[in-house]
Amino acid sequence: MTPDPLMQRFPSSATARLFGQRIIGFDTAKGWVRMSFVATGDFLNPAGSVQGGILGAVLDDTMGPALWLMNGAGAFSATIDLNVSFLAAASPGLLYGEGRVVQLGKTISFLEAHLSDTQGRMVARSTASARMIQPR
Repeated sequence: MTPDPLMQRFPSSATARLFGQRIIGFDTAKGWVRMSFVATGDFLNPAGSVQGGILGAVLDDTMGPALWLMNGAGAFSATIDLNVSFLAAASPGLLYGEGRVVQLGKTISFLEAHLSDTQGRMVARSTASARMIQPR
């Protein structure tokens, strides 16, 4: 199988490395991406669940790549607003994120994502608006 040239240019960030981000699947035409993340013990709140701010950051790190992939690496996203709904406590371990572009605009795009655990239980979902930022 020939590596996808777009994926060879996929940008990494310190947060992506911190969260153990890996791309599992994507569809550039649909603006959709599926990723995995690893929630470590360092991400837990005193109750033993993954802290909500971490889940919000992971959701943000799922939506941005969906936009990047859909526009063919032509622009990055700068989140303007982010709404997160926490549906269940997330335990440490593997989490799966799916992000998609709801509407691609010239300067502003609308995105959504959800996170699930290894049993397929959705633990959080989000929507966001993002400004398109051209690469430097």
